[in-house]
Amino acid sequence: MMNFDYQIFFMDGMTVNEMVTENEDGSFTIFVNNNLCDSKRLKAINHAISHIKNRDFDKTDVQEIESSAHE
Repeated sequence: MMNFDYQIFFMDGMTVNEMVTENEDGSFTIFVNNNLCDSKRLKAINHAISHIKNRDFDKTDVQEIESSAHE
């Protein structure tokens, strides 16, 4: 099982459901659209965590990354 540190911020004014950044210390920051309902916020967080678990930050093919994340 892979362990990783992350923090979540709920942001106004986002045009996407979520974004993830990898920080210099190897942790991650997940930004979630504050205008989503609770169930969509949870779905967005789970989607972001799946990208982290799949080590998608090491990949370059965006189509492959998103295809894999939505399976």
